[in-house]
Amino acid sequence: MSLGPHASFIVVAYIATALVVAGLLIWIVRDYAVQRRILSDLESRGIKRRSQREDRV
Repeated sequence: MSLGPHASFIVVAYIATALVVAGLLIWIVRDYAVQRRILSDLESRGIKRRSQREDRV
């Protein structure tokens, strides 16, 4: 398969895109873990989520 005279640009663009997407995925996974930890800490201190109120009708 020949990519023509712009092969190096195409390959570098795909690699850069893959790195950016991988970085975003890592960031999302880490942020999710942090948010779960914060939520767990708040719940252990007795702070409830509004969506879990029992006084709803």
